[in-house]
Amino acid sequence: MVTIKCQNTAFSRIEAILFDKNGTLEDSEAYLRTLGQKAARMIDAQIPGIGEPLLMAFGINGDFLDPAGLISVASRRETEIAAAAYIAETGRGWFESLKIARQAIDEADQYVSKTPSPLFVGSLEVLKSLSVAGLKLGILSAATTEEVRTFVRTHQLSDYLQLEKGVDEGPSKPDPILFLEACQALGVAPEATLMIGDSVGDMQMARDAKAAGCIGITWIGKADHVQGADVVINQLDQIQVIMDKEDL
Repeated sequence: MVTIKCQNTAFSRIEAILFDKNGTLEDSEAYLRTLGQKAARMIDAQIPGIGEPLLMAFGINGDFLDPAGLISVASRRETEIAAAAYIAETGRGWFESLKIARQAIDEADQYVSKTPSPLFVGSLEVLKSLSVAGLKLGILSAATTEEVRTFVRTHQLSDYLQLEKGVDEGPSKPDPILFLEACQALGVAPEATLMIGDSVGDMQMARDAKAAGCIGITWIGKADHVQGADVVINQLDQIQVIMDKEDL
């Protein structure tokens, strides 16, 4: 067990930390923006006029990506359903609408994912130091589990992580069951586990699961996107590890 300190806030007797992926460890803004733009164009090619409303729904305005918008924080399935709802408004049947949305997003992803998103500066060093301190570490993301695994492989993070968990067909953030399942897989109690993420959903999920604490990270400096956090940081290297006396 260790104490984790961020600014003037300390969390004691911590055994594990769960990280969000997009916007927390991974600088995925360019990927998500391009994914949404390409998917919207592909759907608009089949259903003219729907592209702009879709971009607004995704949270994309030109080169600006809303970090609290749909494509930034929702699971892949939720994004597909939201896009399908816009398509269904044109009079198409639901299953046809869902098929169009899913195919467009899948094809857009195959195109965009050829260029992996980088880690945020300092992410690797922080994971290394936390791992050396004896903490159990995991990723708990709204991305699919396969996307999480690909991210871990790409950046060679497997030596530091004991859990690679995404959202597939089941519940999505902020359902606390995700956090509880992750803790169970790590063999730790929620009360000894911290959540680090960049969205309100991360904070709400952890709070409802009775986590040891919630650390919000906002690389863009907007604390309103992590409302509910116990403490807000702008860089991961603001996390300090203090070894508890019994572990020294």
